[in-house]
Amino acid sequence: MLIVILIIAAALIVGGLCGYLIFRYVLKGKYKEIIDTATKEADVIKEKKLLEVKEKFLNKKSELEKEVQQRNQKIQQSENRLKQREMSLNQRQEELGRRKQDMDQQQQRVDNEKKLLQIKHDELEKMQMQEREKLEELSGLSAEEAKQRLIESLKDEARTDAASYINEIMDEAKLNANQQAKKIIIQTIQRVASETAIENSVSVFHIDNDEVKGRIIGREGRNIRTLEAACGVEIVVDDTPEAIVISAFDPIRREVCRLALHQLVADGRIHPARIEEVVAKVKKQIENEVIETGKRTAIDLGIHGLHPELVRIVGKMKYRSSYGQNLLQHARETANLCGVMAAELGLNPKKAKRAGLLHDIGKVPDEENEMPHALYGAKIAEKYKEKADICNAIGAHHDEMEMETLLAPIVQVCDAISGARPGARREIVEAYIKRLNDLEAIAMSYPGVTKTYAIQAGRELRVIVGADKMDDAETEKLSGEIATKIQNEMTYPGQVKITVIRETRSVAYAK
Repeated sequence: MLIVILIIAAALIVGGLCGYLIFRYVLKGKYKEIIDTATKEADVIKEKKLLEVKEKFLNKKSELEKEVQQRNQKIQQSENRLKQREMSLNQRQEELGRRKQDMDQQQQRVDNEKKLLQIKHDELEKMQMQEREKLEELSGLSAEEAKQRLIESLKDEARTDAASYINEIMDEAKLNANQQAKKIIIQTIQRVASETAIENSVSVFHIDNDEVKGRIIGREGRNIRTLEAACGVEIVVDDTPEAIVISAFDPIRREVCRLALHQLVADGRIHPARIEEVVAKVKKQIENEVIETGKRTAIDLGIHGLHPELVRIVGKMKYRSSYGQNLLQHARETANLCGVMAAELGLNPKKAKRAGLLHDIGKVPDEENEMPHALYGAKIAEKYKEKADICNAIGAHHDEMEMETLLAPIVQVCDAISGARPGARREIVEAYIKRLNDLEAIAMSYPGVTKTYAIQAGRELRVIVGADKMDDAETEKLSGEIATKIQNEMTYPGQVKITVIRETRSVAYAK
């Protein structure tokens, strides 16, 4: 049994040793094979890397060669440009050398001519001295005495010429001044245009039917009496169909009454308590509208910083009229004219506009006074902290105060332009026709006048004279005489153009 075990152990030992030797042999072969494979792969990789390095080297080499070639080309171009510049500099230097030679030659010629001129000048002085001595011998006067006499005669001649020249300059300056003034005024008028506003002392309130008249009158007339007392107007209810006449000199009162009637008729409730309530509301509404109108006017004209009371007074102008011309429209037009004229004359147009807008604020007083409206307006402006030149322009626009600044004549002229332009102010038809007849009668009073025509609303008078009774010189004289007589005997806005026409006609008939 022991022997068997020993044999088995020896067999195991021998088998394990043989297996180890066999495994070592096989492993050694595998290792060698792996080493060979790795060596081969390393050689292949090495060859690839060497090829890549060679390729990169060749690429870099070609790039460097190109760069070197480009640099060489640039250097060659730079050398060519330098050569060209050098050639041009050489050419310029040669040209400068030639010019210098020419200048030297010209300088030599000039020096020679100077010497000749000096010689001739000396000879001329000698000849002048000889001639002067001969003249002194012949005239018996020395050169100084003759010079003094000549100077005296020239002085007298110069004084005469200067006097005539001064008169010519003064006449020309006056003519230019008149032309420039006319030009400025015409440009100012042309650049400002406004509508003509005509108001009456009555307003007409239209109603849908005549039944409303009885409700407005009320029982025993109490409604109409309450309305008249509350508004300060006179209401005329007559047979005029679908109309009630509101009469008052104050346009604000008429407007209050008209608006109150409109609300009462629309509401249907007409009784004394309701009338007083509506009139109070309408008065408040009108006051707000007056302030809003004043503000809007100041903003439209670009006038800032007006006292609130002055803004209210400007708004009241909307409901006032002067000779049929709306006062607010007149004030706006005057302000625009003042601004344009001040700009033409190089003055401050904003100040001129301000003075033009406020020039008639004395016409809308809150309380009655006996002062002229210009002076009262200046007093109001001064009260509300307007500047002295503005106050002076307001007070002096009707010559009731001395003018202290250039704003005053501008406001005066623009006020006259706005008020005297055709259509600005209403004129009674009878007075208008009478003025036209008076114009024609004045012209007809002169001998030789055959026909007269007053045209353009009395702005022009055409006078036709007989050709056999008057010559051309007498027609010129006649136009001046008629103009003088019209100025002395008539009152009219603006100016009247007198045109005298003398016509000769020769008629023959061929038979």
